[in-house]
Amino acid sequence: MGKLKHLGIEKRPNRSTLSYANEHRPWELHQRIFYQLLGKCQVLAAGKKKFRFKNKLFSLDATVIELCASLFDWAKFRRTKGAVKLHLLLDHEGYLPVFAHITEGRVHEVRIAKWLSFPKGSILAIDRGYVDYGLFYTWTVQGVYFVTRQKENADYSIVKSNSLPENRNVLKDQVIQLRQKCPCLLRRIEVWNKENEEIIVLLTNHFEFGATTIAGIFKDRWQIEIFFKTIKQNLKIKTFVGTSPNALMIQIWTALIAILLLKYLKFRSSFAWSLSNLVAMLRYNLFAYRDLWGWIDNPYEPPPAVFQGEQLSLGFC
Repeated sequence: MGKLKHLGIEKRPNRSTLSYANEHRPWELHQRIFYQLLGKCQVLAAGKKKFRFKNKLFSLDATVIELCASLFDWAKFRRTKGAVKLHLLLDHEGYLPVFAHITEGRVHEVRIAKWLSFPKGSILAIDRGYVDYGLFYTWTVQGVYFVTRQKENADYSIVKSNSLPENRNVLKDQVIQLRQKCPCLLRRIEVWNKENEEIIVLLTNHFEFGATTIAGIFKDRWQIEIFFKTIKQNLKIKTFVGTSPNALMIQIWTALIAILLLKYLKFRSSFAWSLSNLVAMLRYNLFAYRDLWGWIDNPYEPPPAVFQGEQLSLGFC
């Protein structure tokens, strides 16, 4: 227990106690705390982005959190497996999660995407799970751009071939007309992925940016995959205390709050932290008697020596 005893905690709380608390406390409270903290983080994240263009850049994706079907019988996914799905919108200005929604594992990503709204001029980096040609047309009419991978069975005709940039990994840049439910013209770009030695075919409704910028936008979508990996591995979101829907929602929202707290500390610090290193160092120093803001800037500086002078006497008359 170590320094927990200084807080008056003599023993670890029982798992059943935590489970009962998570089952009966409203998860909506944690959701409200998340969005309040998000507002504070967005102030510090202003201007922290990779690309020069002024458009808001988002990544939209979902991750499946597998559960034991016999314990979480309400979380429908497959016949022998239970799961919930965390749908997330990541703002690339500071890489902050600005929207989260938790559903049963069998809910398709497109269902959630259809009732989301985005500011005009926004750019969405999405994977093939969100390919819905009717949705693409809706976004185009609304002035929202998207960058995704083309499905192999896409049926289209080539309207125009654009000139290619020199000494780049762009193989083709075409304007196409889909024969599916999308009456607007789209842009098809083939790029060579040197790391995996494969051709990636991208689809977008943005015609102004260069082909290399479009490819860079899709490559930066990997940040949302890193986010999911961080929240599952570093914050132990795969292990749950309690099996009720309310308990699970509380634990996922708590993990999202923890991510924002880490982001807030990272933004406030002058030290070049990685998120994983910050998590590890905080665990090590969690109950150390240190000034937080001094430590966050100089984590390897030894703590100040505690004064061991003569005990002063009280001047009672």
